[in-house]
Amino acid sequence: MSPFLSWLQEVFLEPSATQTIIVISLVSSLGLMLSKVELGKISLGITFVFFVGILAAHFGLLVDTTMLTFAQNFGLVLFIYALGVQVGPSFIPSLRKGGVKDNLLSLLLVGITLVLCWAIYLFSGISMPEIVGIMSGAVTNTPVLAAAQSTLAGIDPASTAMQSNMALACAVAYPLGVVGMILAMVVLRTIKDKQKRTSEEAEGHSHVSFITEFEVCNPAVFGYTLELLARQEPFSFVITRVWRSGTVSVPTSQSRLLEGDHILVASHEEDVAHLERLFGAKVSKDWNREDIDWDTLDNRLVSKRIIITRKDINGEKLGALRLRNLYGVNITRIDRSGVELLPTPSLRLQLGDRLTIVGEANAIENVKERLGNEIKLLDAPNLLSIFVGLLLGCVVGVIPIFIPGISIPIKLGLAGGPIVVGILMGAYGPRFHICTYITNSASLLLRQLGVTIYLACLGLSSGANFFSIIFRGDGLLWILLGFVITLLPVLIVGWLAVRFFKRSYGATCGMLCGSMANPMALDFLEGKVKDDTHNVVYATVYPLSMFARIITAQILILLFVG
Repeated sequence: MSPFLSWLQEVFLEPSATQTIIVISLVSSLGLMLSKVELGKISLGITFVFFVGILAAHFGLLVDTTMLTFAQNFGLVLFIYALGVQVGPSFIPSLRKGGVKDNLLSLLLVGITLVLCWAIYLFSGISMPEIVGIMSGAVTNTPVLAAAQSTLAGIDPASTAMQSNMALACAVAYPLGVVGMILAMVVLRTIKDKQKRTSEEAEGHSHVSFITEFEVCNPAVFGYTLELLARQEPFSFVITRVWRSGTVSVPTSQSRLLEGDHILVASHEEDVAHLERLFGAKVSKDWNREDIDWDTLDNRLVSKRIIITRKDINGEKLGALRLRNLYGVNITRIDRSGVELLPTPSLRLQLGDRLTIVGEANAIENVKERLGNEIKLLDAPNLLSIFVGLLLGCVVGVIPIFIPGISIPIKLGLAGGPIVVGILMGAYGPRFHICTYITNSASLLLRQLGVTIYLACLGLSSGANFFSIIFRGDGLLWILLGFVITLLPVLIVGWLAVRFFKRSYGATCGMLCGSMANPMALDFLEGKVKDDTHNVVYATVYPLSMFARIITAQILILLFVG
């Protein structure tokens, strides 16, 4: 053999740390190149990395198992944690807005999947461990497979063959689990009812802050200061502008309401009826239209968006800054990761929050200095919080959770723990003055890098015996059943979400991807929807659905094998 061929064999075929990096990079590069290919208007996107990995392993391009497992898990943890931090700030508001509904739909999908698995068990003659393996691949959820194998080993330590069959069933069902999910989303996009949604969802924006104009004609509030009025009412609202005798002004906490005043009020939409009873009369003009030019309402007042970039403000309550009293300005809206929040005094501010501020030009310039508004300051990555979050996420993932009636503890695993910690860090880190802000570009880089490494390793780990399993008797049946388990529940729940729950296309697909623990299908949506709703909803339903799938898979093993 020539020295050149020996060198090629050493670089590409002999397992080592360098060879592992080379093979993963090669598979990822080829997969990403193919991800640009479209058949008609459909592309599998980053999923091609997975299929290139399968082909590479089939033709003998194998790497060290330990290194491959590490890279696969690290890629998954990186993707999941970055996603959790990104959507964490808007996670709690999304729960209040539609998260409960999304989680119920997610649990319905899990329930339909279980019923389908039970029916297959009754009528197919396939063992329950194999069905659980098929289900794990169909819902692209390898932590479910790991949990079920652990439970099976606890029941019968000699069940090595059954555990192996579970893994093989998962491997052959996995590719069509990815493809089936993407096909389901394409089908859902053709449903005409997707257009029949609220204007809020059509814009992909959660309008927690709703603007309404009222005329003050209730004698009970004449002469009241805004501060006293806000203290007496059980709901939150902010009066942003007052028209009096043809002049518009920005009120302070000591401003008094007089008969005939016209006021603009920011509140939750569901509180508008209460505010109408409080102030007297609601004016019919729609102040929530996107085409309103706020700067033309009065030449003295301007409306500007200012971004918080000063780290000392991270975690501070809005009321503690006393912006209204010190500068004579009003904050009408706060945008946090695509969700509009009502600017109440108790709201804790975070780096990256975008505040819509109304006031005189000089006052707004002073507020800019107070809040920062220097986007370059946000470009520096906060690596300490990222690695602390990864550490805590992995620790949480391996904590045993004991459930009454189940002899073996349940764990969230490396898929469940990091997203829970990521969400908590993103949502509550600023309360403890922990800087968790990541720019959109940096977050996207971490997520794309993580999911690409994960898919490359997953393909390499499952490709060696992939085609031999397919062409044996059980293989084709496993693939067919896996495709049914993927497609049927997703189409049913997706149709219900769009038709009866009036969810937007992005929110529906995010819920379905989170329920199926399918980051590949989630990545398929990038660039196909205009907002970040799918990522927010994905993270909203992911923890509960992951927990439900892990528990139910172990229960199936305990009931039908134990």
